[in-house]
Amino acid sequence: MTGLAARARWFVEDYATAAGLQLAGMASRSDPADYQTGTERPCVVIPGVYETWHFMAPVIEALHSRGHPVFVIEALRHNRRPVIDSAGVVADFVRDAGLDDVFIAAHSKGGLIGKYAMLELDPDRRLVRMVAIATPFSGSRYAAFAPNRTLRAFRADDPLTVLLNKEDRVNDRITSVFGEYDPIIPESSVLPGAENVKVRVGGHFRVLRHPTTLAVTVQAAARP
Repeated sequence: MTGLAARARWFVEDYATAAGLQLAGMASRSDPADYQTGTERPCVVIPGVYETWHFMAPVIEALHSRGHPVFVIEALRHNRRPVIDSAGVVADFVRDAGLDDVFIAAHSKGGLIGKYAMLELDPDRRLVRMVAIATPFSGSRYAAFAPNRTLRAFRADDPLTVLLNKEDRVNDRITSVFGEYDPIIPESSVLPGAENVKVRVGGHFRVLRHPTTLAVTVQAAARP
């Protein structure tokens, strides 16, 4: 069901989900350090632009419940820095924490950050795999109309977007997960050479907590 009525409903439900995640984050008293326990592969989470780590709570809970220590990079704050700068924060965090064999779970802009870190900032190959959820690998046509530079950076013709879209050295270590319809990324999040998984849900945020997304993420994190 991808008609106009369905897309309108998905749009409303999607932003209701985003509002709910935002409010839950504001009310949360969770300590990110509580998720750092476990004996399986360590994971780091990278939220999307203007998102705190709380947006990734469904993914964090799913990974941690399977024995993965999950690390929140609080220095990213609301993830407003340019992609390259944020990728440096991620790479520094992984190195300084002494992490190895690391799995990345990312949402939206977080997937661009993760891919750049894997490509350019990981000489020791500490970052082994990534699940990128609703990531604009090919940009978004709406970015050209964005009110600020932070969002305009997602244009299809932005030099970094072009670079990340063209460079495929790490694509075989990435799983791209996306919904049937994304009101923010109408181009979809298909990444050539990666494992691409379309989830039967509409939205940019609703896909974050869909059971298929969580199952794919947990499976990818456990791969040898």
